[in-house]
Amino acid sequence: MWWLSCRWQARVSLDSGRIANANNLGLPTNRIGLGLAALGRPGYINLGHAADLGGRTDEQSMQRQTHAVLDAAYARGVRYFDVARSYGKAEAFLAGWLSSHDLGPPEVTVGSKWGYMYTANWRVDAPVHEVKDLSITTLTRQLAETRALLGSALQLYQIHSATIDSGVLNDRAVLDKLAELRSGGLSIGLSVTGPGQAKAIERALEVGGFDTVQATWNLLERSAGPALAAAHDAGLGVIVKEALANGRLTARGHIAELGEAASQVGRTPDALALAAVLAQPWADIVLSGAANVQELSSNLAGYELELGSGLIDHLDTIREDSLAYWSVRAALPWN
Repeated sequence: MWWLSCRWQARVSLDSGRIANANNLGLPTNRIGLGLAALGRPGYINLGHAADLGGRTDEQSMQRQTHAVLDAAYARGVRYFDVARSYGKAEAFLAGWLSSHDLGPPEVTVGSKWGYMYTANWRVDAPVHEVKDLSITTLTRQLAETRALLGSALQLYQIHSATIDSGVLNDRAVLDKLAELRSGGLSIGLSVTGPGQAKAIERALEVGGFDTVQATWNLLERSAGPALAAAHDAGLGVIVKEALANGRLTARGHIAELGEAASQVGRTPDALALAAVLAQPWADIVLSGAANVQELSSNLAGYELELGSGLIDHLDTIREDSLAYWSVRAALPWN
């Protein structure tokens, strides 16, 4: 994969069934990837999302904005793009951009997710925006839908928000189907969510058959760190989502300690928060969830920022209890 370490290369060299898959994935020039959750639908839970879209929420305007962000990201070296079936039109927007630029593997790497259905019908005020279903029926249907849009550009396919309670990591039909896809050359991953992220990661390592794990880790919510380090040591690629805590770790979040530290280094709070995630030795790809070019540019500045020990110690004071963090996240309004 694009984050191959010498350790992982040695592992796949012993498994001929994975060599072709590894070699087919592109190498990024930037460890920051772009997640399209806030670009593919008019409603999302990032602070200030409505302002980011500037009132232009019709499908055509959002496609133009998505393509502009993708253009800017690619120009700055971003090579991993992360979508999902539940991200509205994100897969379609990305597919159109890839086609218009004649891009695919190995120039870029695309990961998508299955397990949530988008139900808002393009309404910001929808009572329910997405519905979770991690059954084999959903996997089969959504895989076909994703492949119809992304074709051979799809190289990483992830369970969307696997949890212990969902039972998906014990579902033999699902696991067998994922193993079949993996043996056919598609990399398989899972994303996790909630205060039980660590347990889900540990269970995934027990089950085996996964190439990546995607989890929330940021200055406020750090509980999954040890489990992510274990996954990294086991050879999985680690993708970090929600590095800015859905906008709480930006200037909009008004966290005084973060703002003061950012001022000291002449950067924005979001750049500093992303730099803190990039400083974790187990973090292979850190996703920006930027909804416009200005936000993307601010996020990417974090890639150029090296944190000294004193600054890292200062940032260590910015954290929340895991249960409290997820309670706050659950209460965030859409837009």
